[in-house]
Parts: sequence; C-alpha cells; structure tokens
Amino acid sequence: MAPSAPRTRVAAALRMKQIALDNQSRTFRRLRAQLATERRGLATMKKEHEDTQIALEASHKVIAVLTEIGLSMSKKIERMNAKKQKSRESHVVCHQKFQARIQEAEDSMQAQHLIIEALVEEKDSLLQTIQGLQEANDAPVPFWEEEPGEHPEEEEIPIGECVTLNFVFNSSFYSKIAYPFMI
Repeated sequence: MAPSAPRTRVAAALRMKQIALDNQSRTFRRLRAQLATERRGLATMKKEHEDTQIALEASHKVIAVLTEIGLSMSKKIERMNAKKQKSRESHVVCHQKFQARIQEAEDSMQAQHLIIEALVEEKDSLLQTIQGLQEANDAPVPFWEEEPGEHPEEEEIPIGECVTLNFVFNSSFYSKIAYPFMI
C-alpha cells in the first residue's frame, strides 16, 4: 500500500491542480465574457456619446440660427415700430393741417355767408328804394337809362360786431345782380 499512497497523493495533487486550472479557466471565461460585455457597453456608450455630441452640435447650430432670426426679427420689429410711430406722427400733423384747412374753409364760408346776407339786405334796401321812387314818380325807370356818372357815396354796412364792408353803389352793376330779368 505504500507505493500506491504516493500515487494517490500525486493523483490527488494533480486532481487539485486540474480543479484549480478548471476554476481559473472558468474565471477567465467569465472575466472575458464580462470584459466583452463591458467593451460592448463601452462601444454602445461611445456611440451614444457621439450621437449626443452630434445632436448637441446640431442644437447649437439651431440655437445660433434661431438667435440670428430672433435678432433679425427684433430689428424688423423696431423698424416697424419706428415706421408706425412716424406714420402716427405724420397722421397727427396731416390731421392738424386738415383741421386748420377745414377751420379756414369754415371761416371763409362764414365770411361769405355774412357778405351774402349783407348783399341780400342791400338788395332789399335797394328794392324798397326803387319801389319808393317808382311810386313817387308813378312810372318805372329802367336801370339802363340812368345817367352813367351818378354814383352815390360809399356806404358802410356793419356785419356782426367785428366785420364791416365798404361798398360803392353802382346802379348798373347791382341791376345786373339784382334784376337780371330786366336787362
């Protein structure tokens, strides 16, 4: 039994070494599998990082373009606001000028109305005078047969409180205005 005992020890030692080698081999395979998995994960992460980097660069470009567009729009808005303000100011000035012209026209119309009223009063007065003369003479005297040199003095006619008009009475002139049917 003695010779078989060292063999058994050697065989047991070999067997222990074989088990240790098998364990190491399994550990190596497991570690290689983990390493491969880690490498695949790293490659995936690297790819994701590259994709993220590309997306980030693209977003930076988009942000830059949008910033340029925003600045351009801000400038356009400022120009439009300035143009709008200028248009408003121009409209106000134009409106004021138009209002002044309207007021001037109204004043002119009022003055013309006052002149017309004065002329109507003058006409009525002249009609009364003519009727009085015709009744006094019992015969109508046509205006066109009057002496051309006869001109009464200037007559001042007040209109309103501020306006006065000076008229030179010319019978032939007023006869054409007042009595166009007699000419």
